[in-house]
Amino acid sequence: MDPSRALGAWRSWLTALATDAEAALAAAMTYASLAGEARDAWLDALDRDRGSVDVPHEALYAPLLAVEADESRRARIEHAMAPHEAGDAPKSAPPSSRAAPARTRALRGTTKSGDVVCAVATPLYLDFVELLVCRYRPDRGVFTAHHEPFRHADSVVASVASALEQPIDLQPASLRDVIEELAHAVVADRREGRVAPDALARFSHLFGPDLEEDRPSA
Repeated sequence: MDPSRALGAWRSWLTALATDAEAALAAAMTYASLAGEARDAWLDALDRDRGSVDVPHEALYAPLLAVEADESRRARIEHAMAPHEAGDAPKSAPPSSRAAPARTRALRGTTKSGDVVCAVATPLYLDFVELLVCRYRPDRGVFTAHHEPFRHADSVVASVASALEQPIDLQPASLRDVIEELAHAVVADRREGRVAPDALARFSHLFGPDLEEDRPSA
């Protein structure tokens, strides 16, 4: 490929990291598969090219930080995510990033068959959230649980419909009430000797006693 076209494609992909969940997930997975030397080269390339794309630095580095375990690289990434680095021109965040959710939110609905469906969206950075989708009945257990590590906040409802393979009317709900319902469903599973879906384990912190009340506004 012509070097100028390759550079253009690279920069277009970097720009997509600010809004495209699939691109962010692909970046995290690809980076995680690399050896240390290749990861350093990736970070070198970002340090060199981040000033040529008009996106927040957080969008470029956060997917990598999510999968990086090496402390020295983590420190490098965290430093690079600072809003303004010496020698860099300030970058204005795209309008969507200004509306990023501040805390975990819940949506809730009911299928035609009477099953309860919830979506729990935990903010990651910019407009990206980590998503848990569950179909359950508090007195009968959790039937399915679906986890997405990266999802744009604007596509949560569409993602739920895709996971269920059917449309559903979801409304803002109290996070506390949703988690309490899920806890009852998990207990119902245990009574029957069933193990809760693995996807719930990633959100076990929400079942603690310090769950913040989050009721929908009137």
